[in-house]
Amino acid sequence: MMNMALQSTIRGQISNNEPMRKHCSWRTGGKAELYFEPADKQDLVLFLNETSKDIPLTWIGLGSNLLVRDGGVKGIVISTLGKLNKLSMLENGCVYAESGVTSAKLARFCQQHNLDGADFMAGIPGTVGGALAMNAGAFGFETWQFVESAETLNRQGEMINRLASEFEVAYRSVGLPVDEWFSAAVFNFPVKTNSIESNIKPLLAKRNASQPIGLPSCGSVFKNPKHDFAARLIEACGLKGFCIGGACVSEKHANFIINKDNASASDIEDLIEKIKEDIKQKFDIELHTEVRIIGDSL
Repeated sequence: MMNMALQSTIRGQISNNEPMRKHCSWRTGGKAELYFEPADKQDLVLFLNETSKDIPLTWIGLGSNLLVRDGGVKGIVISTLGKLNKLSMLENGCVYAESGVTSAKLARFCQQHNLDGADFMAGIPGTVGGALAMNAGAFGFETWQFVESAETLNRQGEMINRLASEFEVAYRSVGLPVDEWFSAAVFNFPVKTNSIESNIKPLLAKRNASQPIGLPSCGSVFKNPKHDFAARLIEACGLKGFCIGGACVSEKHANFIINKDNASASDIEDLIEKIKEDIKQKFDIELHTEVRIIGDSL
């Protein structure tokens, strides 16, 4: 997979057959053939530069929007969580954040520096890298509203800087060149006026009141159809509380699937397909998942 001599120069952690349930908020799924946590961005650059280019790469952050199938993931899984963790103010008033910084940490950082607009990110249970990759949003705001530029890494370990205008951004979707992954971004949040107070606490209170926080889930499973809500459609089909194996539609929020009783990844994926089929049959609407599904079935 990689040059054996390189392993002595890598400062990060490399492990074989790593259980991915430890790294996903659904707490289920198979193993990663090889799992790598870089020490920092330069360590990751070295790793990419020296790793065989025909080996599949899968990048993860907090694992809060991820379902790993029971057969596991071939190739290399790279985790940036807490490793690509630089977060700083730039001279022009923008914020530089690497991909392993949690969205909540970015929100708090902006609050401390009297910046407005980032509060919604406190309600996104993921990292900056994941938020960039899917244009994550909450409470009517989206990540790419505030992106000035983004830095990516390619298979050769080369860093590429691109303006936000170079990306095709849509609802829960961002076009990224093949074999490039987000490593950092520059955000442009406006300076707060004295009359504007932080919304982080009330937004989190609102989230906690309406979502099954604290239970193994991935957040919202489905994208909202245009002019409608996935949760409303699922509830209208009588699926609240419906289970397949250990996977159940949340009684609190119908667009959440919880791992209620040691669910397998196939239980969850079967429940996703059941929901899609019922919505299609009842409303003739195609639901599309927000959650990223990777790996092989058993």
